[in-house]
Amino acid sequence: MNTVPNANANAVPGVTVVVCAYTLDRWNDIRAAIGSLRAQRHPVDEVVLVVDHCPELYGRASAAFPGVRVVPNTGRRGLSGARNTGVAAARHEIVAFLDDDAAAEPGWAAGLLARYADPGVSGVGGLVRPRWATRRPAWFPPEFDWVVGCSYRGLPERLAPVRNFIGASMSFRRAELLAAGGFRTDLGRVGTRPLGCEETELCLRVAARRPDAVLLHEPAAVVRHRVPAARATWAYFVSRCYAEGLSKARVARLGGTRAALSSERAYLRSTLPKALVRALRPGRPAGLRTAGALAAGVGVTVAGYAVGRVRRPAPAPVPPATPPARRPVPAAGVRP
Repeated sequence: MNTVPNANANAVPGVTVVVCAYTLDRWNDIRAAIGSLRAQRHPVDEVVLVVDHCPELYGRASAAFPGVRVVPNTGRRGLSGARNTGVAAARHEIVAFLDDDAAAEPGWAAGLLARYADPGVSGVGGLVRPRWATRRPAWFPPEFDWVVGCSYRGLPERLAPVRNFIGASMSFRRAELLAAGGFRTDLGRVGTRPLGCEETELCLRVAARRPDAVLLHEPAAVVRHRVPAARATWAYFVSRCYAEGLSKARVARLGGTRAALSSERAYLRSTLPKALVRALRPGRPAGLRTAGALAAGVGVTVAGYAVGRVRRPAPAPVPPATPPARRPVPAAGVRP
């Protein structure tokens, strides 16, 4: 389906927002994420904070966030396992995901939920803007903001169907997530390892299972994703591009090259050539360095993809047992 469905007057469905966290080092970010959900103009029905195999964080969060369901990750260590735990725990029709180092703008939940008035919509993703802990590097091209987990120049600027979402701000009908089998736990980030594409692979499975399903990008649903100083470096840029290539190769192996690389072809044909022209305009500060970053980013990503296509996936590590923790007390949600 190539057209954007129109919302009608159906009732807005209930929503569970899942936040996944794994370390006390992000405590201030986690507090900001939970605070932003409590400040939504359309109150969310439930917040589930999934703690990924960190008993210290579980204990602290359980005491600090009344009205939030704090649960341990009962699956494999990593973001995918934590998200699946959150989906299983969710009590409402829509499950939205907010990163633990992101803060939602007050209209975020309303922007996502409004589109579910159309029954043909299976998922809605939002706009993710970077919030740099230090000044944005002059050489860092906006077309590569996906490196730091944010929306990048080249995505639709208006409501439009897309292939997949940015993980920091996305939502699905819970029934669709369950029917598709959830997130693959052999893909995605574990701790600080910069792999990804589990969102892409899931969106491909949702679309393959229901060819009439619509996944919408809603730029009016905005979150701000913190970018720490460590991710504003050339070394991180290169390592993340390489990891993206490895991840894309894995997704192509699972879902087929045509579907897995459909957006990337348009990105290479249109978005990046325009970016290079902008970077090389006379008088542009850091233009040559930006052009170098564009070329290097493409080259390193392609190299990672090539390596990933010939490399046999490593066997999955056995996750540690979930640490004993007191059973979380169900809460009514965060409606005031």
